[in-house]
Amino acid sequence: MSKNKKISKEKSIRRAKTMTEIVISLVLVGAGGFFVRNALKEAKEVQTSPYFDDKDIEATDNESTTAPDPNQIIFESKSVDTKDKFRGDLILVNEDHEYYSGDEDLVSIIEMNEENSYTCFSAVDSTYTILRQVYEPMARMIQDFSDQYNNDKLIIYGSYRTKEFQQQLYDDDVAQSEDGKSTKVAKPGFSEHESGLAFDFTEADNYDYDGTGDYAWLNANCYKYGFIVRYKKAKEKITKIEDEPWHFRYVGVPHAYYMDSNDLCLEEYIDLIRNHPYDGEHLEFKDDKDVEYEVYFVKSDDGAEKTTVPVPNGLRYEISGNNVDGFIVTVYKNKKPLVEEVATKSFEDVSVTNTENKTDSEETTDETEE
Repeated sequence: MSKNKKISKEKSIRRAKTMTEIVISLVLVGAGGFFVRNALKEAKEVQTSPYFDDKDIEATDNESTTAPDPNQIIFESKSVDTKDKFRGDLILVNEDHEYYSGDEDLVSIIEMNEENSYTCFSAVDSTYTILRQVYEPMARMIQDFSDQYNNDKLIIYGSYRTKEFQQQLYDDDVAQSEDGKSTKVAKPGFSEHESGLAFDFTEADNYDYDGTGDYAWLNANCYKYGFIVRYKKAKEKITKIEDEPWHFRYVGVPHAYYMDSNDLCLEEYIDLIRNHPYDGEHLEFKDDKDVEYEVYFVKSDDGAEKTTVPVPNGLRYEISGNNVDGFIVTVYKNKKPLVEEVATKSFEDVSVTNTENKTDSEETTDETEE
């Protein structure tokens, strides 16, 4: 066979092989298209099973897209000494609830006046003391009054008292009464003065403060500084104490505002808060400066040394015992903690005890009061 014929034969074989491969490929593509077309013709829509409930899935989807409430308060647990239910700005001290004294952080009114350059008021002498946290709002209130009326004649003639001095006042009043009873002086152990939260006014002209004239401003505006006029004539049946327009009691601004706005005495307010437990509806209100508060009650665990008190995370709050059966928590809803690490008043440690506060030298006045 010649060389040219051999080359021509090889080309023919390769051409035939290529053609065969192309034909096979076309057949395969055509067959695939045929099966796909028939499968689409036979396809049917799959119906939802009548036994399948998709409500739960829909609810889950909705919940996942709902934004959290930015005003929702998140609470956490705080452990406090159960015995601290007898301490705090909101303790109720009256003829039914004794004050359990001890470790009061007291300051001399006259010495504090000198230290802070207050000259608009005074006290009987340097032995007259009051709780440290009460002095500052008391002094501001009197200074504002003095600035408005150019009056510097106020005198603190009743402040903190020992139980022994309260006994002396009580015995003197009983001795002067016709029936051997006292409606002006509380029994020793049951006076607000023993807590250091209360003080009495008199004035330098007549030594007879009745809350009238220029002094009516103090009785009407004391709530702005955290004070209430504790004993009013309209509430005598509840407080069991006669009208005393000179007797002021510190409870804190939120509570003084609410009591003043709703004409409540402290006994009524404590009962009201007890009806707003943590696990129920809280007492919510706004004061005249648009500060929002939420207040609730937590019953003390009297069978244990500690009581768990729910408190808000990231908001300013205060805890006070009510001297009866538990704790009152006050939340400042639009205020951050004063100090992030210490978001509440502490009742475990009292910084300073005034050992000079012996009231044997206290002087009695012509006015006898609670």
